[in-house]
Amino acid sequence: MSDATPRAVRFLVVEDNDTLRRGIARALADGFGAVEECASGDEAIARLRDASIPAYDVIVTDLRLPGAGGIEVLDAARARDEKSAVILMTAYGTIESAVEAMRRGAFDFVQKPFDLEQLEVRVARALEHGRLVSEVTSLRAERAARFAPENVVGTSAAMRSAVALARRVADSRSTVLITGETGTGKEVIAGLIHGLSPRADGPFVKMNCAALPETLLESELFGHEKGAFTGADRMRIGRFEQAHGGTLFLDEIGDMAPTTQAKLLRVLQDKEVTRIGGSKPLKVDVRIVAATHRELEQEIRAGRFRDDLFFRLNVIRLALPPLRERPDDVEALALHFSALFSKELGRSERRLAPSAVARLRAHRWPGNVRELRNVIERAVLLADGERIEASDVDVAEVPEPAVPPATAAARGHSLREAERALVLAALERAGFVQKDAAQLLGVSRRKLNYMVQRMGITHPTWRRNRPVAACEPDAGAGAAPVEDEARIG
Repeated sequence: MSDATPRAVRFLVVEDNDTLRRGIARALADGFGAVEECASGDEAIARLRDASIPAYDVIVTDLRLPGAGGIEVLDAARARDEKSAVILMTAYGTIESAVEAMRRGAFDFVQKPFDLEQLEVRVARALEHGRLVSEVTSLRAERAARFAPENVVGTSAAMRSAVALARRVADSRSTVLITGETGTGKEVIAGLIHGLSPRADGPFVKMNCAALPETLLESELFGHEKGAFTGADRMRIGRFEQAHGGTLFLDEIGDMAPTTQAKLLRVLQDKEVTRIGGSKPLKVDVRIVAATHRELEQEIRAGRFRDDLFFRLNVIRLALPPLRERPDDVEALALHFSALFSKELGRSERRLAPSAVARLRAHRWPGNVRELRNVIERAVLLADGERIEASDVDVAEVPEPAVPPATAAARGHSLREAERALVLAALERAGFVQKDAAQLLGVSRRKLNYMVQRMGITHPTWRRNRPVAACEPDAGAGAAPVEDEARIG
């Protein structure tokens, strides 16, 4: 939080009638703060052009003045600071003069005679408008800084290539598919594409497709009408509507359920969305940036992802390499996070000891940049001195998965043969109980059942079941039998 105190609000009243001017100044001073007065337009313009005098927040000026008139005062105020709100007052008000004043940037227009309370309401409205404009300007600057290319830390050739491609495609409306392991920075690249695009002033809306069940995900994406389902006690605007005029980032899109995929495809094709329970389609102008850690081509072959949606998303493919494949970026990222967390904790920036750098570079980073960030946050928090030592770097050593003999024997053969060898090895270790083998492989029992049938693997303890064509359209008939359900458990 900044220690700077907010500056006092400044007012200027320009009116040749001394009694009226002093009355306005007194009323504004009592309600808002210090007020300065000018009796002519020339005097006001001289003040506005004097760089040594701070800009005014609100200027209340008569339209008819000795010398320069109120319109000239308005022009001088706008030239000095566009955030200054100018309220014009006149006893000769016409529609034409009001329209001209508004066209040239006046905030409001009031006709004499008026109550001082009426003027105070307009001044309060002008101050609130100025506050909102300043807040929006600050937020836009903060967002622009967050999406700036320099926030993508990395000097490796792979990251330079990814940033260069993001720059090249930012100006287009094309859909971008970002692939890479969890924690590689896909959201950062998506934000960079948005920040460099013509939509940068529009919203950047994020949605994690793996974080919600299917029914809630549809409501989040497309919105719903009041009463559309139990618990829908009010209308909800979905993420597509929220992102209108901007970018919608769909993270982990490979985890989206097939029925939701079909609805998403329709939205991408028609560029319109219908809320759940609604009947009126709504036009949306949204650019899609999607991301996934899954191999979507494999998901298509397994029947879990629609190929037509993949083709719609895969217009521009941007692959992010895992951190273990770009070790030169580890130190740069660690220094970046060290500076970030040192500032957040109000400490002097912690440097990295050579031993700490060596320990960081030796780690394989299965959690990628996200894991590195967490490690550095802990190191900055717990480091005793001005340097982060190797003892402060607490990295979890994740063992490499054991390679079954059958898998090792399959090296040098095709991927399909290696996959079959791995499944066989797991089944042998599990005594050909598919439930236990599925746990060893880290897949669902249904997935292993399908793999066994597709690969033609059999065992005497398994009884025959329906052919694979009955449950998997892409699999061939005459598949291997499914094991006895009693053995499945």
